[in-house]
Amino acid sequence: MTTLTWSDQLALHQPQMDATHEEFVALLAQAEAALGSDEAELLAHFDALLAHTTLHFSQEDRWMAATGFAPENCHTQQHQAVLAVVSECAKRARQDHDFEPLRIAVEELATWFPQHALSMDAGLAQHLAEIGFDPLTGKAEIVIADAAPLSGCGPSARAA
Repeated sequence: MTTLTWSDQLALHQPQMDATHEEFVALLAQAEAALGSDEAELLAHFDALLAHTTLHFSQEDRWMAATGFAPENCHTQQHQAVLAVVSECAKRARQDHDFEPLRIAVEELATWFPQHALSMDAGLAQHLAEIGFDPLTGKAEIVIADAAPLSGCGPSARAA
């Protein structure tokens, strides 16, 4: 089992993103701790993780949309793919009482998250800092309206 704990190594030095990520790690740890519990408790923890993750990804997707990322950028696509998988795991547990996919998802999220945070989210955090974007106000110091939209996995992936 892969246990993920919050550490400075996961910090991106973007306060809103770091706070959200720290909460994600805490909720994931709670879901992982519930793997040995009864199914109702496990599902409750997984549902809390899913609700948080939906808001977490939505927040980042809004920041990307506000700062020049194309709608089809791979960071947003990865968010959509992860949400689709974890939503399906919760649905199978709830409707079919099949908890094996959910149990696997908890373990896989602990492996996936650091990679995602330290690559795609780090690129987003860098991009936000470079343009002086304030996530609290939604305003940027540098307007990039005339720039080609970002379509790849980070700020260096401008569309041609």
